[in-house]
Formats: sequence, structure tokens, C-alpha cells
Amino acid sequence: MQEATRELYWNIPSHWFMYVLFVGVVVCFAIFFYRRYRLWKLGAPEELSDHKSERFFGAFKEVFTQKRVVRKKSSGIMHLFIFWGMLFLLVATTLVALQDHFGIPILYGDFYLYFISLGIDLAGLVCIVGVIIALVRRAAKINSNLETNTADIVWLALLLVILLSGFATEGLRIVGTNDPWAIWSPVGYVFALMFSGMSPEALSLTHQIIWWGHLVLAFAFLAFFTYSKMAHVLFIPGNYYYRSLKPAGTLEPIDFEDEELETMGVRTLEEYTWKDLLDAQACIKCGRCQENCPAYLSGKELSPMRFIQNMAAQNLERGKILLKVPEDARTEEQQTLLEEGVVGTVISEEALWQCTTCRSCSEECPARVVHPEKDIKARTYQVCMESAFPPEAQQTFRNLETNGNPWGIGWQKRTEWTKDLDVPTIEENPNAEYLYWPGCSGAYDARSRKVSTAFVQLMKQAGVDFAILGNAEKCCGDSARRLGNEYVYYMLAQENIETLKQAGVKKIVTQCPHCLQALSVDYPQMGGNFEVLHHSELLAQLIAEGKLKAGSCEYAQVTYHDSCYLGRYHGQYDAPRNVLKQGAGAQLVEMERNESKSFCCGAGGGHMWLEEPQGTKINDMRAEQALQTKADALVTACPFCLTMLTDGVAAHDSQMPVKDLAEVLAEAQFE
Repeated sequence: MQEATRELYWNIPSHWFMYVLFVGVVVCFAIFFYRRYRLWKLGAPEELSDHKSERFFGAFKEVFTQKRVVRKKSSGIMHLFIFWGMLFLLVATTLVALQDHFGIPILYGDFYLYFISLGIDLAGLVCIVGVIIALVRRAAKINSNLETNTADIVWLALLLVILLSGFATEGLRIVGTNDPWAIWSPVGYVFALMFSGMSPEALSLTHQIIWWGHLVLAFAFLAFFTYSKMAHVLFIPGNYYYRSLKPAGTLEPIDFEDEELETMGVRTLEEYTWKDLLDAQACIKCGRCQENCPAYLSGKELSPMRFIQNMAAQNLERGKILLKVPEDARTEEQQTLLEEGVVGTVISEEALWQCTTCRSCSEECPARVVHPEKDIKARTYQVCMESAFPPEAQQTFRNLETNGNPWGIGWQKRTEWTKDLDVPTIEENPNAEYLYWPGCSGAYDARSRKVSTAFVQLMKQAGVDFAILGNAEKCCGDSARRLGNEYVYYMLAQENIETLKQAGVKKIVTQCPHCLQALSVDYPQMGGNFEVLHHSELLAQLIAEGKLKAGSCEYAQVTYHDSCYLGRYHGQYDAPRNVLKQGAGAQLVEMERNESKSFCCGAGGGHMWLEEPQGTKINDMRAEQALQTKADALVTACPFCLTMLTDGVAAHDSQMPVKDLAEVLAEAQFE
């Protein structure tokens, strides 16, 4: 019986048929990639071919560890099961094909038992578990931010059927060949029990039916794979490889010396770079960006996911015309569509101005899609080419132009905060180790002046050799640039850089993360290369060196708010906490959203100077999260956050003090 069964059992379709199906799948993939490549190349050029080894190994690590995916444990582990299960099955199937079809002896002995028999079974089981979890999550709509349609359910169900039919085929093989090593295929062995009483003829027929079904379904799944949401697995490795290696939040500079400069920012979709368009195709509609977007969560129109998905849809729609219809053959309707701008089609004018550029969306995106910079590019066109921006921004721009600060206070009053503090200017101390940059808030805002005073006292206590620019300091231009006004930013940055260079400045310290971003990331694009520290970094360094003693904070417990521009932009989470714990002796109580998952205060991207008419105020939401900790004080390390959170706490009728960490440390040191 055993020999007869084996003879019947291996009367399976010849290899040539599988090769035909395989070639068909390859052709489908090639056509798909070619079409998408042409769509991406409609975008503007962007050079991302440098540092090839860094790009490759970085992408390799991210793809195979899935570290961005598993940041969200519930869906991340499910995805990990499917990814690693499918990857293992793919490798094993390839090895089997090399041996059976090409005669390469690979699978024998212990390797066969451990890797093929046991390994495939366990990988398949893990993959089935992952698919079932995915099906339940989507069918039950457990996550409201996860975009789900009927096709998604069908594709997952099809994958589940393919996996189960594979185990059924294995079970039939075990019974049909009376496999003495069946125990090494535990899942297949369980399936074998269902077929143990069948006759040899029935086994052979059943095996061929299920084998054929498994084969056809598997190749059909692969052939139509590119038309499903699962096609993201083909884009994401490339999106990882072509990721920007520049500091977070780097914006492309505009050369105002270029006599051929005709436009700024982005009006039509094709003015985005090809990488921007690749980003749009790599989006997997998982909803993580909007799950963490303060604008979306506060009830505003902006959805980072819809923004990116609209880009992808427009790229496809416009590509059908640009790539297939000659210019002289286009209808009036087609030409009208091509003339449509990004604002109004991809993103509404209202939603455009709701982004706080907090980067929470980009930080959480498993596909490494970058959202804020795309928004800013559209803002730049609106401001610089159309003069279209929120009315309240007009006064801010005018103040920056005329007085070098967003409040419009006279530039000659910038140093009034130093009265009675004996703070030297760079003219008085030209060889100072650090140039202290208090920023506009630290110089003009009454509340933030207290932070500047505390920081100066701490630097003096530690013997830091520092000086200030004095009235020669102008706004760094961060708000102007993030609001899209490159003209004003360029004017301010150019003047500041020239002043700093003439003063021979090498090191700068500032308490404002927005100034930190401008001085350390934006200014080098214009030749302003300086070493820039945030005040939390310098204070942590002084404490570690023993130049500032360990003090005792008056608050039993404090909660710390991570500034977006200090945290997600500059990756600085430890220094502020070290200052509070080691320098001020404070006990920290973390908010649920902290460090890289911190919730924005609502001031970034120029929102410090804009109204927030729609939805709940973002700063009120963050203040409520702080109050829920029951801490005795709320501490931050950004003047914008300080203002916004003070207002937010007051809106909740709370008496919780809101402090900068320099103030908390100074109080612990001197009182």
C-alpha cells in the first residue's frame, strides 16, 4: 500500500506549469513596478543616492527587526507574526524549489528536520495566528483609525485559506507516504489525523485537488498582490533605503541669489519631489499618524493619513494624463485637472494651517512617511507666491520685518531683561566660550524672562564663560519659515549669521528648541555653522561635572512635558530629566504620552501666533493630561510650551505651577 500510495501521490503537475505561473507573477510585478516608477518620476528631482552602505544596512535592520511596526505592541506583534511567518515560508519554499527543480542538494539530515519539517510548521502556525488576529481586528473594527474595506477582509481570508490548504496538503502527504518523521511536522501531523482513514485512491485524489487549489490560489494571490493594500511590503524597503539622512525637520533651502528663481514651494503635485510621491505610495493606511496627530485628535479637519492618501490618488489620476495623453491631445477637462493645485485638492486651505509640525505622525509611521515638510512646502507657495495665509499671521510677519521679533516690540529693548543681572555682551567679552541666545521669548516675554534670569544665575554659579549678542540679536526665523514665509526667514537668518560670524561665535546655548532647530539645522544651509546646545544639555553637563551641586526641589513630584522640537526633532529626552532628578532632586511622574510619544503643546509650526478656531484647543488637552498625573508641578524646557501650558492649566481652573526646568533647578540651588 505504501509504495502504491507514493506512486499515486507524486503524480503531481509537472514543473513546467509552475514555471509558467511563476513567470506570470514576475511579469505582473514588473509591470506594476514600472508603472509606479513612472508615477514617482513625475516628481521633482531629489538626490538620495549618497551613503549607500548606511542606507542599505539601515533599511535592512528596519525591515527585518520591524522596530517601527512593533512600537505599537498590539498590532505590531500581529504584524511581526505574519511578516516572519511569511518570510520563513518563502525562504523554505525557495530552498525546496532549488533542490527539487534544479537538483541542488540542500535539504537533508538534521537541517531538513529542524528547518523544513519543524521550522515551516511553526512558521506557518505563527502566520495563521497573525492572520486570524488581523481578520478579527478588521472585521470587528477594533481600531477606528484603521481604514478597512471589504477587499482587505477578502485578501486576509484568502491568505488564511492558502496557509490552511498548505497544511492540509502536508497532512495528506504524511498519511499517503506513512512518513516515519511525521512528528517533526506537528501541525501537519494534526491535519494528517483528519485523513487517516481514507483509501489510497481517495488520498491521492484529495491531495491533487487540494494541491492544485493551493497552487492556483497562491499564484493568484501573488499575481494580484500588487493591487491590494499588501503591496506596501514592496514599497517600504525602498522608502527606508531612500530615507533622508539629514537632521529631522530639514527643509530644502531657497536660493534667493538665483536669478532664474521663478517659484517657491509647491503648487501642483509634480512640484513635490519623487521621494515625496514614493512616500505617498508607501503609506499603508494604518492610521497611526492620525492616532497621534494633535490636530486630528483635537477635532480639527487635518488628517495626516488623508493628506498622504490624497497625494497618492492625485498622483495616479494625474499620471494617467501626463504619461498617456500627449499635451496637444488633452481635453479641456484634463487640462483643468492638471492645473489644479495641491491646496484645494490634496489638502484643504483650512487643514493646511492646522499642522503644528510636531512630527508625531512621522515618528509613529511604520513606513517612514514624512508628513510635516510636505505641508510646509505647500504653505511656502501660498505665502510667497499667492500671499494667502491666516490673517493673524500678517501682523507677525510685519513685526518680524520691522522689529526683528514677533511681538513687534522695539529691537532696542531686547536687552532690558538683563538689567541688574550684569550680563556681558559679546563686545565686552569677545572670547566667551558660549554665546547665550535667549531668543525672542527669553528677551521680550515677561514670563520667559524669568527663565532667562534663572539660567543666567545658574551659568554664573557654575562659572560658565558666556556673553550675549544684545540688541544685535534678531528672531531666529523659525516661525516665519514654518509658516511658509521664506522671504522673512531669509532676511532674519542672513543678518543673524553675519552678526554671529563677525563676533567669532563658535558655541551657542539657547533655552528655546525652536531657536535650536533654526541655529543648528537651518542656518548651516546658509553657511552659518555653529555648535548649538539646548540649555538642558548644558545644565545636565554642569551637574555631571559637579559645577552645579545637587539641590532639593520644593515639589514632592513633578511631571515633565517633552517639547516636540527638543524631543522628536533632536532626540533629547534624557538631559532634561537628569537635570530635574540629579540637579533638583525631583521625583518624576510621567504622563501617559511622554518622550517620543509626547503630545504637542500646540505652538509649533508658527501656531504660537495663530488662532485655533476649530475643535478643542491642543494646549488644553495637554494640560489635562498633565493634571491627570496629580503632580505638584508641570515642568517643560521650551518657552512656547511654557506659555501654552500655563494657559492650558489656567483654562482648567487649576493652581498647578508651570515651570521651566532652569527655574526649578535654580530654586533648588539657591533657596
